[in-house]
Order: sequence, then structure tokens, then C-alpha cells
Amino acid sequence: MNTDKLSGLKIEPQQKQRTQKTFWSIVITVIVVLLLALLIAQPWAKDSRAAAKNDSAGKTVSTNSIAATSTAVSPPVTTGDAGEKVLTVNGYIINRERIEISPRFLGVVKWIGVKKGDAVTNGQVVVLLDDTEYRARLAEAQGQLAAAQAAVSRDELNFQRIENLSRTDIESKQSADNARLILEADRASVQAAQGARDLAQTYVDWCTIRSPLNGVVLEKLANPGELVMPQSFGGGRGPSTALLAVADPQDLQVEIDVNEADLSKISLNRKCHISPEAYPDKTYNGYVAEIAPEADRAKGTLQIKVQILNPDKFLTPQLSAKVDILKSGD
Repeated sequence: MNTDKLSGLKIEPQQKQRTQKTFWSIVITVIVVLLLALLIAQPWAKDSRAAAKNDSAGKTVSTNSIAATSTAVSPPVTTGDAGEKVLTVNGYIINRERIEISPRFLGVVKWIGVKKGDAVTNGQVVVLLDDTEYRARLAEAQGQLAAAQAAVSRDELNFQRIENLSRTDIESKQSADNARLILEADRASVQAAQGARDLAQTYVDWCTIRSPLNGVVLEKLANPGELVMPQSFGGGRGPSTALLAVADPQDLQVEIDVNEADLSKISLNRKCHISPEAYPDKTYNGYVAEIAPEADRAKGTLQIKVQILNPDKFLTPQLSAKVDILKSGD
């Protein structure tokens, strides 16, 4: 019985050969499939690498185009000289000179021909004062001058007549001397009358007030009909001391307060860059024009004024600005 079981488990040689053939067939088939897969995948990899290169090139071109576009549409910026900054301080734009036009004497405003913001030129008539009184004084002085000149003409004739008679002993030499002295006195009266006439004319001319410079009216300090005088006599409601405030818009500075610990970084004529807070993209060249001779003990600062070179319409007095102090020699 055991022999029958062993005979049933025995494998015939023909079956062994068929099993080995089937195994190698499967192995060969797998190898062929793998080779075909590699051959098919290689062109796809090349195409993928080419596509990636094209994509990167496209991104580079588009980036350059965007950069070029942004450069083309960006607004022009006024830039200064390049330099290393050693200190940055904030301050305020001011007019280097603010001139308040005042009358030379007590008077009443008759006419003002400008308003705040108007441009004025040197010598332009801006204010007229009431000149009625001073024209009357001028007429009086002219009359006195004419009378003195007539007296001189009369005394010249009298002196000549007496001098001729004194030569023939009809008149004494003393009479001739008296006539000569009277003539000299009348000539002196003529000079005094001419001085009075010139003074009256000066007051009349002073009633016409002109601008002393080319600039802009910063403030209108009086109105027609108001009483004005050169100097106030005290009190908050006294007569006005000025008529107009004018300044040159092309002569601007930045006033800054520098901490005493930073004073070693500042010197006269040191180059600076100025940027108004209202237009931070604009930069102007300048230099340290003035250093105060006395410090503010309470704040521990020293006042510095920086002159702005070539200011334009974007710089407005009393606006804040940033000042970069540059390294010496830049």
C-alpha cells in the first residue's frame, strides 16, 4: 500500500521538462516587455526635458518683459549724488529770507494790489498809502521854495545896483556889504526850501510801496483802510507793523535740530541729500550752509540750516523733510 502511494507521488521526466520550458518562457516574456517599456519611455523623457526648458525660457522672457514695462511706466525721480550717509535728521523746509514789507511812517492803507500766493517782481507796486497829507506838504514846500527863489532874484538886482553906486561914492561900501549879506541869506533860504521840498516829495514817494525782490506773497498782513506803522507801540490790538510777507521760492533751506552727540558728523559745506516727506521718491542735493553759534540747553540740540540746490515746485515751505548728511569727501 505504501508502495502505491509513493508511485502516485512520483513525477514523470516528461512533466519535468514541460515545467522548465514554461518557466523560461515567462522569464523571457518579462524581459522583452521591460525592454519595450524602456524604449518607449526614453522619447517621452526627452520631450519632458525640452518642455521644461521652454517653460523656463518663457518665464524668463515674461519676467524681463514685466521688468521692462515697470521701468517704462515708472515716474522720473530727481536723484542726487551717490554717497554714504553718516546721519539722518528730520526737519522743516523754510525760506532762507522772509521779508515783511512795512511802511516807513504812520499811515492808512489805500490799496493793496496782491493777495496771498501771488508772484511779485522786484520794483512792482504792491501797496498804496493815503498820500493826501503829504502831497499838501509838498505843495507847501514848493511854494516856500518859489518865494525864496524870488527873494534871491530881487536881492541880486538890489546888490548889483548898490555895488555900482558905491563905486561912484553915491552909496557907501557898507550899504553894498549889507546888500551882499542879505543876498547870501536868501540863497541859504532857497537851499532850506529845496530840502523841505525834497523831504515832502520823499514822503509822497514812500506812500507807493514796491516789492524789494522777485518772489511770492506768503501772507497778507493788512487790508485797505487799516492804520499801519513801522513799529508797534505795544499791545495785542495795536496798529499793524507790516503789510505783506514775501520770499523767494527758489531760495529754500531745511531747518534741523541735531543732537549734541552727533555734532562731530557735521561741518560747514558738508554735502547732503534732502527728501520731502510728501514726495519720498524725490531727492535733492544740498549742503550745510549755517551752524548756529549757540546750542539749546533745554533740548540738548544745535540748529543747522541746509541749503537746497535747484528747488522746484514740489518743495513747499513749512513741510517736513528728511536730510541725509553724507560722509566727508563724497
